[in-house]
Amino acid sequence: MQSKREGWTLVWHDEFEGDAVDRSKWDFDLGNGFYDYRKHVWVPGWGNEELQYYTAEPENVTVADSLLTLRAVKAPLHGCGYTSARLKTRKRDGAPLFTKLYGRFEFRAKVPWGKGLWPALWLLPQDDRYGGWAASGEIDVMEIVGEKPQQVLNSIHFGSEFPARSLLTHVHDLPSGSLVSDWHVYAVEWEPGEIRFYVDDVLTKTQSFWWSSSKSRGGLGIHAAKASDLNPWPAPFDQPFYLLMNVAVGGNFPGAPNEQTRFPAELVVDYVRVYDKVGGYGEAAPRGKGQFPWHKQA
Repeated sequence: MQSKREGWTLVWHDEFEGDAVDRSKWDFDLGNGFYDYRKHVWVPGWGNEELQYYTAEPENVTVADSLLTLRAVKAPLHGCGYTSARLKTRKRDGAPLFTKLYGRFEFRAKVPWGKGLWPALWLLPQDDRYGGWAASGEIDVMEIVGEKPQQVLNSIHFGSEFPARSLLTHVHDLPSGSLVSDWHVYAVEWEPGEIRFYVDDVLTKTQSFWWSSSKSRGGLGIHAAKASDLNPWPAPFDQPFYLLMNVAVGGNFPGAPNEQTRFPAELVVDYVRVYDKVGGYGEAAPRGKGQFPWHKQA
């Protein structure tokens, strides 16, 4: 295992050397939605009108030859037209398996593509410290618009609770002739006040602007109107996050599959590695003048 990286120390990893998912490291999301206990409602389609039903069955997830494969299949189950898999380093009851505040998070993967496919490698907060999504943040290390296999999206979600969330997305074009279905290393380096995205060790984007507000009205998030509405910088990216990997099908983002979409659609992962920065992390730089949600970003 060639896992050494200058300036970083490996603190957690999975090389998928066995013949099954390591349940001490990963758990499964199951079904086609979740129950929002704060609002006491069932949220179908994972909040995005997604079409897949997640399982832990061998048809949808396997480990063999030092590779993890998450497989979206066109097959009916419980009223859904597709099955797939979603792994996370957090148990379904909310208990953490692995979380990390700051560090380098790295995935080596081959990603499926096609209209209506929505594979992703990403991070979510262990606790909704500042409120529901996206007031407590989300970091998308890699996702794609299914029919654009030459492009990688790097994103952060933040702001207030839905519907007043904010999103910053960077589109990275792969080198000519390369597709997401080839092997690539997707990584994010997260430090206080700065998040840097990489594809194959090429810096694709540095983000150092975001905000978080816990203000709401009638159970819905509202945009911050003044400085006192903001949670202390660098919230929400100042708390431990956990890792997720999945292949969604359909939904508001990629649209529905069409007759050209190929199934099964396989996300193949060679390894997942998490590093700590040698020497630790400094303090977040203070916000610059005008870097507030009611001002245009500087």
